[in-house]
Amino acid sequence: MTTIKMGIVGAGTWGQTHAYIYNDHPHAEVAAVCDMNAERAAALAEKFGVPASRVYTDHNEMLRTGGIDAVAIVTPDFAHTRVAVDAANAGKHMIIEKPLTTSREEALEIIEAVKRNNVRMMVDLHSRWSPLFAIPKQAIEEGEIGEPYSAYYRLNDIKWVATDLLPWAAKSSILWFLGYHSVDVLRWLFDDEVERVYAVSREGILKGEGVDTADIYQTILEFRKGGIATMENGWITPNTNPNVNDMKLNITGTKGMFNIDPTHSQMMERFTETKADRPDLLVRHFIHGKPKGFAYESIRHFVDQLASGEPFHVTVDDAFNTTMVILAIMESAKTRTPVKVVY
Repeated sequence: MTTIKMGIVGAGTWGQTHAYIYNDHPHAEVAAVCDMNAERAAALAEKFGVPASRVYTDHNEMLRTGGIDAVAIVTPDFAHTRVAVDAANAGKHMIIEKPLTTSREEALEIIEAVKRNNVRMMVDLHSRWSPLFAIPKQAIEEGEIGEPYSAYYRLNDIKWVATDLLPWAAKSSILWFLGYHSVDVLRWLFDDEVERVYAVSREGILKGEGVDTADIYQTILEFRKGGIATMENGWITPNTNPNVNDMKLNITGTKGMFNIDPTHSQMMERFTETKADRPDLLVRHFIHGKPKGFAYESIRHFVDQLASGEPFHVTVDDAFNTTMVILAIMESAKTRTPVKVVY
């Protein structure tokens, strides 16, 4: 089978996550790296054996001369569109880190370019590979808890994510960063689309620390078949929380329910002279030197399906519809009124 030559646009933490999988996968390799920061691009390339001649600061130059088959778009939330459209026009398949993009017009522009150029695209909604959600999904499909009826999903981050990890947090939102996963998980579990949303938000804590973005959103989702869900997304959890994420999910069906609370599990704790934490057992870790965890598995799936020609588990409609729900939530929080989702 032909090796898929991957170009990575965005050489930060998650760009490295992609590189680990392409380096490990038998049918892929990192062939080129692009980042506006030349030193960061060069450092990632050197770590994974990419020659200096395939290190770029201009994604269009990489598309022209990088010798690649597909692109991993791992730029900040607001900077996906131009790279995605240019990649499609260059005939390159792509995996885009969520979100698809942050406006309806840009989402339609990307999808039109993908269809017109007959390339394949997957947005990395990696929660679908987490056993925390895949097991309830299978149980729902098998009728074990009946029809999904209601849900509560809290997915928050500690303040450090907005103040230190993401230098571009003020140009984004916790809704694009974590709410996007929340909406997709709920859509997937309910096997339904959101009809209407009602949201409120609050701001002040992060602005006080110099990050001009909302602190938290509380949202009610109404699904077409009648299901309802409450969703909470914030990035003001104290930095002393043992986990970066603060997550809890309940999904109740007509015949049963699931409670999921990994954040507060004490399955593994680590104590040293300088810190106490709970190591990551699910998202990204290494076993015998191999990248494991559901965030790696979704990227591996992209390569697998690209190589085999089989459909991705995340469709173009999944990405577009999730984007439309987030936009409706933002509008509802702004107007303090219920908003119908426009697809």
